Amino acid sequence: MEHLRRLFIIFAFSVALLGIGTVGYVVVEGWRLKDAFYMTVITLATVGYSEVHPLSDSGRMFTMVLLLMGVGFTFYVIGHIVRSLVEGRILTVLGRRSLDWRIKHLKQHFIICGYGRIGRVLSRFLLQKNLPLVIIEQNEDRIGTMQTDGVPYIIGDAAAESILKRAGISRAKGLLGALGTDAANVVLTLLGRRMNPDLFIVTRASQNDTKKTLLAAGSDKVISPYDIGARRMAHAVLRPTVIHFLELAFADESTDISIEECPVGANSELVGVCLKDSGLRQDLNLIVISTRKADGQMHFNPSAETCLEAGDTLVVVGENRHLEKLDKLLNP
Repeated sequence: MEHLRRLFIIFAFSVALLGIGTVGYVVVEGWRLKDAFYMTVITLATVGYSEVHPLSDSGRMFTMVLLLMGVGFTFYVIGHIVRSLVEGRILTVLGRRSLDWRIKHLKQHFIICGYGRIGRVLSRFLLQKNLPLVIIEQNEDRIGTMQTDGVPYIIGDAAAESILKRAGISRAKGLLGALGTDAANVVLTLLGRRMNPDLFIVTRASQNDTKKTLLAAGSDKVISPYDIGARRMAHAVLRPTVIHFLELAFADESTDISIEECPVGANSELVGVCLKDSGLRQDLNLIVISTRKADGQMHFNPSAETCLEAGDTLVVVGENRHLEKLDKLLNP
């Protein structure tokens, strides 16, 4: 806005100088409008051409004043250009430093490597859940997109140790590999697992043969978008009602119901309480689909006699506002 205001001032002042000079020569010297305008232009441009007509003493005084005004205006324009360049550079540097400061103070965040179609959808979903994240992208052409989306980012090779350190991999909760090739995701997984053994790593695999390699490299989960897409299409034909329910539960936009996993904290008042006495169904109108024990064992459709233990994870269906209340009960 400030930049546009300055441009408007420059344009208005240019028109005003031309108008003042032209009218001045007409009044002072009695010249024709065309001669007066020509004399004004060559005076303001300081080109040094000869006078259109001999000038009187008053005309010379007016020409000197007009020339000084033109020179001052020229310095103003040059100053504006220099100021715009300097301010743009300063804003860029300050913006980058502010971004680096944000990334440096991230904890328990997710690192998304690659901001293509999959990486962008991933980041959008995490942002909707208010989860901290940082993007690592090598293609500088995507800087504008990341700035528009408002995501913190680092430009560089995700398979470089220095870049992962800048992204705070030692403090991160998860690493999401969505790089362009399976080979790059394998290298990323090996490096990420070595730098943070507790990191939860999810990677994309374009080919089925790469899944075993990624798992062996240290990925906790390997996702093949093509397999998932094919299964989704098959289930849409075979189980349309189920798919419709899942689409509602996992929709990106805000919906009334969701499926969430809720870990049971050690300080929760529900530790040691059976499901029938927990109030999940009676007070919060939530349905517990399954429970996952700390050792990884899953119990589907748990009975009402099932008691909650610290370290359990509940898979629950219900309204978002009730799920938020449950999360506060389980993790006070």
